[in-house]
Amino acid sequence: MTKHLTIFFSSIAIVTIAIMGYFAFWADGKSCGTTVVAGGQGSIGGAFELVDHNGVRVSEKDVINGLTLIYFGYTYCPDICPLDTQRNLTTVDILDEQDIKITPVFITIDPERDTIKALNDYVYASHERLIGLTGSLEQVQKASKAYRTFFRKNGDGDDYLIDHSTFSYLMDETGFLQFFRRDIEPEEMAKTISCFANV
Repeated sequence: MTKHLTIFFSSIAIVTIAIMGYFAFWADGKSCGTTVVAGGQGSIGGAFELVDHNGVRVSEKDVINGLTLIYFGYTYCPDICPLDTQRNLTTVDILDEQDIKITPVFITIDPERDTIKALNDYVYASHERLIGLTGSLEQVQKASKAYRTFFRKNGDGDDYLIDHSTFSYLMDETGFLQFFRRDIEPEEMAKTISCFANV
């Protein structure tokens, strides 16, 4: 009888711990709005080597050294990129008021036109903490692949457009935390990011 009771209570304890772990996992995820990603959280992000808007070669370790908001776009983009970038920068300003520091990063998907000088002008016209990144087409493609983004040149001549995905990615030194679709407002973004900052 004693043996059976021991096994019974041991089983109850294991099940209880498992259930507590399950709910702790989901409660933490839901509290910060964590999105389930196909392939797992670790499938987004990774190593890259690019050049910043000052002409300095950087890796992901140089750029992502705290909360970081990454967006893939291009400076010649006529409508989507400017709106998304401004939304991200407004989010940064909202978080500044809460004393939460986050680095906005703009990775160009148009290295042909987005030279270091073009990015430098873009950055200084946008935000004091914005980091612009460019590189060779191969380097940009590698970074894009790491973040599972899509882009494709559309048209010929100097006035071509680029079809591309429009997610913004919240990262820190541990890796991917969350992504944001373009229809989310800066106040909602800031609320989610502040949750991760306080975990």
